[in-house]
Amino acid sequence: MAAQLTTLLRAAYDHVCPVPPAAGAVPAVRRSVAAVLADWSVAPVIVEDVLLVVSELVTNAIVHACPPAVLRLSWVPGDGVRIEVTDAGPVLSLRRCGAGTDPDEHGRGETIVHALATRHGIRVHAGGVTRWAHLAAG
Repeated sequence: MAAQLTTLLRAAYDHVCPVPPAAGAVPAVRRSVAAVLADWSVAPVIVEDVLLVVSELVTNAIVHACPPAVLRLSWVPGDGVRIEVTDAGPVLSLRRCGAGTDPDEHGRGETIVHALATRHGIRVHAGGVTRWAHLAAG
């Protein structure tokens, strides 16, 4: 009986959604994630941090990677939220990275993810690249 109770308490919730390669995708994905987190009753203390990390990882996939991109969100009550964005790999471009961009507007995403996540990383695989972050339950 104790094993069954532990299994029920550690049940995971998953949400997967495609990330359209368009400028308006970040706010749309953020709204979708906010609704999912509310449905899952995720503690409000980490919701804003999760939404910020989602925004940064999705933006990275849209700006720097080839489509398609997919967001996977997982929540284990008592453990935390895991965010994964998988894309088809980096865009091969002739332009210099950062050319023509305002440093006040770009280039802080990785720092933000590192500051908010308990753990984070990048996994390169045959299907592309997955950037992930785990935010503890609180």
